[in-house]
Amino acid sequence: MHAEDVAQYLKDHPEFFEAHAVMLAEVNIPHPHGGRTISLSERQILTLRDKNRLLEKKLHELIEIAKENDALQNKLHSFVLALLAGHDLMNLPQAVSQSLKDIFAIPHAAMHVWKGLPPSAEVLDFADGLAQPVCTHEAVHETASWFGEAGPALHSFAYIPLRDGDNSIGLLVLASEDAQRFYPEMGTVFLQRIAEAVSAALRSHH
Repeated sequence: MHAEDVAQYLKDHPEFFEAHAVMLAEVNIPHPHGGRTISLSERQILTLRDKNRLLEKKLHELIEIAKENDALQNKLHSFVLALLAGHDLMNLPQAVSQSLKDIFAIPHAAMHVWKGLPPSAEVLDFADGLAQPVCTHEAVHETASWFGEAGPALHSFAYIPLRDGDNSIGLLVLASEDAQRFYPEMGTVFLQRIAEAVSAALRSHH
């Protein structure tokens, strides 16, 4: 008889444990960490402790994620309030960039609004094709030059389309020297919230 057959038999006949309760109390099995044998009941306790440790670890991870999300929500709220400070179209890009640096600790941000600074055809096509923010490790077209002397040292970018309905009205680019600050697989939910807030601020000037 194979071990799998024994295991299946015990699953199919749970009454076995009631009929042989005394025997089960006398069964000794190897300690999971070696060195000695322990009773079946002790082994069950160790298994439960291991499961509890895993659950506690998972709970801790969920709590940390919730804290991070709360912190991001608070920062986003502060950012929206900064946008409501009455900036005109001329100084809005600088105000947005400065708020992103101050609130989100984003080292570099550049915002171009088509109304005041028409883009190249390539950048316009790129922005028009963005349904949502996208993160890359390479600058798109000439956008690295938007960051001046810092451009060549930047290794990660987040491209945030600014829209009025189906039309792009500008492009907000976040960048960092750290290649892991923005990466293709990262979530963009909060970047999309930033896009919506800035787009709304721009539409108020149209």
